Amino acid sequence: MKKLLYYKILKFQPENLKVLQDNFDVISLETPQDDTDEILSDINIAFAPLGFFFDKEKINRMPKLEIIASNTTGEPHIGREYAESKGIKVFSLKFEQEFLKTITPTAEHTWGLVLALIRHTPWAYQLVLGGTWDRRPFGGKAMMSKMSIGIAGLGRLGKLVAQYAKAFQMPKILYYDPFVENCEIAGIEKANSLDELVCQCDIITIHIPAKKETYKIFNKELFSKFKPGSYLINTSRAELVDENAMLEALETGKLAGAAIDVFEGEFEMNHDELLRKSPLLAYAKTHNNFLITPHIGGSTIDAWKLTEQRIIDKILEQLKR
Repeated sequence: MKKLLYYKILKFQPENLKVLQDNFDVISLETPQDDTDEILSDINIAFAPLGFFFDKEKINRMPKLEIIASNTTGEPHIGREYAESKGIKVFSLKFEQEFLKTITPTAEHTWGLVLALIRHTPWAYQLVLGGTWDRRPFGGKAMMSKMSIGIAGLGRLGKLVAQYAKAFQMPKILYYDPFVENCEIAGIEKANSLDELVCQCDIITIHIPAKKETYKIFNKELFSKFKPGSYLINTSRAELVDENAMLEALETGKLAGAAIDVFEGEFEMNHDELLRKSPLLAYAKTHNNFLITPHIGGSTIDAWKLTEQRIIDKILEQLKR
């Protein structure tokens, strides 16, 4: 049987782990920090968790490696070009567009954050837990059917968010994506620039890939152009937003509120310590216009099961060839 390297921090669903154990000689480690040359030298297939680089250096430590696998939609942690130059296959969900159309929880969570933030749901709940029944402190700014939304990035998730916006009967649904000229969804209009998008909309939601050219694209200059009293939602990647600039926009009232499912440093091994020291957490503890969730956008049990299963199937299909 082929030797497969699995890291326990991936936390695959039990049924998917069983498939691995039934088909491979599975070597389980807690994290890639537990790698040893002895273990790596004998591995044929390896999973690559986000937050750990599977680059030239690691690949060179694995002379028998045939497949690198990651059940992620992005590959910032994998040296695909070098791997393929060595004849190693790389399997992820990056190019699985048809399959990914069936995976909807991140777009759903985006709307969960929109509603929770604007309707002050977490803070209303805390008030009730304290024994007080009073709706007056928690009036939302407006009905969804009276607010406008700007979607930064009209890929798979951006389109889903736009479709859900239509269900809320939002009067203006704009998007900006330099790679999408026309949206096939009726009633969705394109802004000419990101600047134009943020200055026109009550809610801005981010669905942009994290690349070198998009690093901190939401910076102090862009925040200065936001419509006063607007809201920001980020369920994409933390690297897209200058967190200090976002906090400044919240403190000055330029932003009425923000909700994020990502934070810079979340893929570091000491992420809990980084979070505890983060100005974001300090602000969230003392304000009722800022929400943080721990990257749960894609976190439904069925989505975990299906995305893990898809990658395992791709490995098995490859080995049958």
